[in-house]
Amino acid sequence: MKYDFDKIINRQGTNAMSVNGFREYLFNGEENLTFPFEDDEFISMWIADMEFAMAPEIITAIKKRLDQQICGYSQIFESQYYQAFLNWTKTRYGWEFDKEHCVNSFGVVPALYDLIEYICQPDEKVLIFTPSYGYFKHAAAGNNIELITSDLICNNGYYSMDFADIEKKIKNNKISLCILCNPHNPTGRVWNKDELTQLGQICLDNNIMIISDEIHCDLLRKGQVYTPLAKLFPKTDKIITCMAPSKTFNLAGFMFANIIIANDELRCKWKEKQLPMVNPLSIAAAQAAYADGSEWLNELRDYLDANFACLSDFLIEHLPKAIYKIPESTYLAWVDISAYLGKEKNLTLFFAQHAGVLLEGGNMFVANADGYIRINLACPRSRLKEGLKRIAAAIHKDIT
Repeated sequence: MKYDFDKIINRQGTNAMSVNGFREYLFNGEENLTFPFEDDEFISMWIADMEFAMAPEIITAIKKRLDQQICGYSQIFESQYYQAFLNWTKTRYGWEFDKEHCVNSFGVVPALYDLIEYICQPDEKVLIFTPSYGYFKHAAAGNNIELITSDLICNNGYYSMDFADIEKKIKNNKISLCILCNPHNPTGRVWNKDELTQLGQICLDNNIMIISDEIHCDLLRKGQVYTPLAKLFPKTDKIITCMAPSKTFNLAGFMFANIIIANDELRCKWKEKQLPMVNPLSIAAAQAAYADGSEWLNELRDYLDANFACLSDFLIEHLPKAIYKIPESTYLAWVDISAYLGKEKNLTLFFAQHAGVLLEGGNMFVANADGYIRINLACPRSRLKEGLKRIAAAIHKDIT
């Protein structure tokens, strides 16, 4: 490989959420909570950023921008960024959008909070699919909007939408917004064209706006095909697409996302209420990622594919009762270990205390997730193997 994904990078002392912020995020900052591990002994496999170095092409672009010596108030005025991003979606996914429809946010999550406020009336509701990324729930709650959930159907680790339940929930509730995750977090499903078409048509027929969080779209397993939802419904303005270089290129800390809003009224409201400034280093990093990051991403995908195969082999040998299917996208593994530890245990706390591994248990994913763990596999393989070894040892010790 041209790029080194085996390199171990020490993130202690960098104010990284991964290693310095886990107590507050995972354990609500409980003051009396102690662990039999020092902070630098934990293996972090929880928050969805990577333990890999950024692509050198991106680092070079950031340094070049810093060489200009001034990082004042900035917006995206020039066309080079949009051209790089448009070329990315067109080349990889055959999807183009009107440049004027693309606005920028400090992240997909901040955009969710704002969009729910702009779209939903106080008596309206938001539909999501569970298990779900927790911030979908938090964004609705933060706007005092009631959440309606439809459980995904799991068949031996493979998830599908329950369209009968979706239509029932829509019929019985005043839903104005559906939040879709494509590819899905935490299950890793890449919804196919038929699934997307059916869901999209149900929502549009019922005058429901859709926010499609597509932040994991670039992290496909080889052979998988991702389709932007908006590509299937080019004539509607009721689909908002959220994309970002953060997951793909490990740029989460730059707080930068692309929000494609086709609805003129909603986009005007966004522009009226949003602070228009963008971090100048974020612009440089994102532009370099989309213009020059393809080779790095291709090698990353090869490395992740091998990590997922490593996990699969490990589970077959050491935890054969675990239910797991290699995800079609993301770098996150979704594993059902309820056959070993049941569905009531706080798995995040259990593995922190007994394995020195930081991961997220199913209780952090809204509903329909008890007995599951989400493991971040975007790490050097040596660290992955050590983390899995600790996880298995803790489980076997607990059940003997």
